[in-house]
Amino acid sequence: MTRNRASAKAAGARFERLIADGLAAALDDDRIDRRVKNGAKDRGDIGGVRIHGQRLVIECKDTSTLRLPEWTREARLEAGNDDALTGVVVHKRRGTTDPMQQWVTCTVADLVALITGQRTEGDR
Repeated sequence: MTRNRASAKAAGARFERLIADGLAAALDDDRIDRRVKNGAKDRGDIGGVRIHGQRLVIECKDTSTLRLPEWTREARLEAGNDDALTGVVVHKRRGTTDPMQQWVTCTVADLVALITGQRTEGDR
């Protein structure tokens, strides 16, 4: 079956729900949930995730075509919209529905921010 816009949006919403529920359970934090879309000022797909006491933006992607540069730019922009420490991309790993086995992508600057709790030069 070929994906159309409606089926892609539905798959994306299901993937976001899977990741939000998986993170909330794994981190024992009921504040983690899917976010309402904010149009041009989008703040990521999953809200309520904290690291070093700061917000972490999570952008979810359920697609078989990798667009890592585009996705990491989007996560970084949304982190800025949310005044978050940084943003990461969670993308679908084919062959499993286990939320803890999906892929996470970020830049090395984002990884340094996650480790240190501080934004680095060049990460915005």
